[in-house]
Amino acid sequence: MAWIETLPPWVVALPWLAAPLVVLWQLRNSRHLADYPPAAGADVPRVSVIVPARNEAHNIERCVQSLCATTYPNVEFIVVDDHSSDETGALAWRAFGNDARARVTVPPALPDGWFGKQWACAHGASLATGDLYLFTDADTSHAPDLLPRAVAALRAREADLLSVNGRQETGTFWEKVVQPAIFVMFFAILGGAETMSRSRNPRRKIANGQCLLVRRAAYDALDGHAAVRAYSAEDAMLAMRWTEAGRRVHMVVGLDQLSTRMYTSFGELVAGWEKNLWSAGRHLLADNALVRGLARISMPLGPLIGVIPLASLLLGATGIVSPWWMEFGALAYAFSAIVLAIVYRGVRAAPGYALLHPLGAAVIAYITVRAVLRGDTTQWKGRVYRAA
Repeated sequence: MAWIETLPPWVVALPWLAAPLVVLWQLRNSRHLADYPPAAGADVPRVSVIVPARNEAHNIERCVQSLCATTYPNVEFIVVDDHSSDETGALAWRAFGNDARARVTVPPALPDGWFGKQWACAHGASLATGDLYLFTDADTSHAPDLLPRAVAALRAREADLLSVNGRQETGTFWEKVVQPAIFVMFFAILGGAETMSRSRNPRRKIANGQCLLVRRAAYDALDGHAAVRAYSAEDAMLAMRWTEAGRRVHMVVGLDQLSTRMYTSFGELVAGWEKNLWSAGRHLLADNALVRGLARISMPLGPLIGVIPLASLLLGATGIVSPWWMEFGALAYAFSAIVLAIVYRGVRAAPGYALLHPLGAAVIAYITVRAVLRGDTTQWKGRVYRAA
């Protein structure tokens, strides 16, 4: 590695400037829900809002109350209480009050080969009367204009599936460090919302299962959630399968319309992303055993690229390696932190936490190692699943 020290440190540090700049450029091309005037009038399609909920007593009331505040005129709400061991169902009923548009239901027992969320979504769809289905998670909060703008965007873009990428709420230290870093990693790999919308490559498609608006006709024709019944990242698989079938899959940004508190502790964060990172990431790869075998090694190493500058800075400052590495590390770290602070601000994350992006990268690497070692077996909310 001595040959590297013959180059100017700033030249070697340039990739750590270029990568976040690319993310920043991709994000600026994304379309926003605010670009679409809310759908209104007597001819708007009926929308069935379906909320799968298992042990969501700490979230469900906020979610339901935000849904009921919608300004969309033709809507029904279906909360599917997926055999919760807490008071999810009762709290959902209480939050709905006397709203005649709402119902809370419990699905039949989970069949073999199904993940719980997909089973709950499929059960909700079987009861729905709408022309459009909005699948949304119980840990979300919706602005009154989300649904009318989402319907307008779906119609204007002639999409069959439209997902909304909202703001990620963070409360604890680890949420603020890790959550933005993970989503920046997704943007770096797949591009911004508009890049994903325009792509016709199924393996460059992804959707946000926190808010999915779909046409009922397309959902029924493609076998709905049954087609992705055994995938932990069902949203990514829906986007891929629908694109393969020639359907139009789009994503828009709705930072002012949708917010989500995915996890509330370090343990929840690790368990949640451990469930999804490998299962989602491997399906973006070529369907080749060798490629996926190599991915088991390379995926945990990828996030560690973000650790290299700070590690070089510290090793150089302590004299373990030559001063060249300290200069390189300082430049690369500063390049990344400055641009990432701008990216964080753009996605409504605390920009100061961009200074801790190497720590976030290290945690992502740790989660990815756990996910790869776990393989196709995953555990979530008291159930153990074998992913397809």
